[in-house]
Amino acid sequence: MNDLTIDNITDNVKILNNQCSDARVRYLFDRLVTHIHDFARETRLSTSEWQYGLKFLTAAGQISDDLRAELILLSDTLGLSLLVDAINYPRARNATEGTVSGPFHTHDAPVATNGYVLHDDPAAPQLLVLASVKNTRGAPIPNRPNRDHPDGRAVLESNCDGEFYFVAVVPVSYPIPMDGPVGKMLRLLNRHPNRLGHIHFMLKKAGFEPLVTALYPRGSPYETSDPVFGVKESLIVDLGEADEPLSKVHGVELGSKLLKYEFVLVEETEGSKLREQETERAMREAGIALELVNGLPVLDVD
Repeated sequence: MNDLTIDNITDNVKILNNQCSDARVRYLFDRLVTHIHDFARETRLSTSEWQYGLKFLTAAGQISDDLRAELILLSDTLGLSLLVDAINYPRARNATEGTVSGPFHTHDAPVATNGYVLHDDPAAPQLLVLASVKNTRGAPIPNRPNRDHPDGRAVLESNCDGEFYFVAVVPVSYPIPMDGPVGKMLRLLNRHPNRLGHIHFMLKKAGFEPLVTALYPRGSPYETSDPVFGVKESLIVDLGEADEPLSKVHGVELGSKLLKYEFVLVEETEGSKLREQETERAMREAGIALELVNGLPVLDVD
C-alpha cells in the first residue's frame, strides 16, 4: 500500500473493499470506485472542482426535509432515476411503462371510493379520469389499490371489472424547485425547470410488479425537454370531452375534459424472468462474465 500513484490507487482501494463478505456489495463498490476514479483521471479533476462538488452534495442534503428530497431531484435531473427504473422494470409485451415518482411523493393519501373528487377548487377545469387495470393477457385485475397524487391524492380500489375513476383538475405545467443546488445546476447547464402537466399513479396488487407511472396530456411545449426525463411516448395521452351521459353519471360539467386509459400490470414471475434475461443480455453485450445472484450480477472475489 506504499507509494500510491495515479495509476495504482484504484486497484489498492478495490483490494481493501474486496474484504467485504457480500458479493453484491463488493461488485457495487468495485464498479463505483472504478468509474469515479476514471472520471477524475479523464477530466483531470481540479482540487477546487472536487471541493465544489462536495459542497454541492452537502448543500443538497442540508436543504432536504420530510417534504423535499433534493438528492432525489438531483438523481431525476441527471436521468439516473429513470435509468434505474427502466433497468429494474423492463417493459414486458404490452405492459404500461413506468416513470419517476418525483421528489415530492408522499404516502399520506386518504382512502376513498371510486368517483372521489381530488380537488376543492371550484374554478379549476375538471378532468374526469376513467381507468382500468388488466394483466398482460387482457384479464381485469380487481381490488387493486391505486394511489394518485398531483393536485390531490387518494387511495382507490378497482372494481370487479378492473375499473376505477375519479375527478381531478386538468394538470398544468409547473417548475421544479430552483432555490437549491439543483436549480443552480440547471441554470449553469442552461436548462429550463418546467415539468409538463401530468397525473401520477401508483398501482399495487399482490402477485404483480408494482407500477409507478404518470400520464401526460399531449400538447405541452415541454414534451421533449422534461427536466426529470419522465416523459415516454406511450404515456402521452389525448384528452377527450365528457358527453351528456358521462357528465350525468359522474357529476361533472358537460364538456369537461376526459381521460380514458387502460393500465397493464406484469405478474411478478414474468417480471423477474424478464429482468434476469435483460441482465444477462446486458452483461453479454458488455463482454462481462459474471455470476447472477437473485437476478443481479456479483463480483466473484476469493
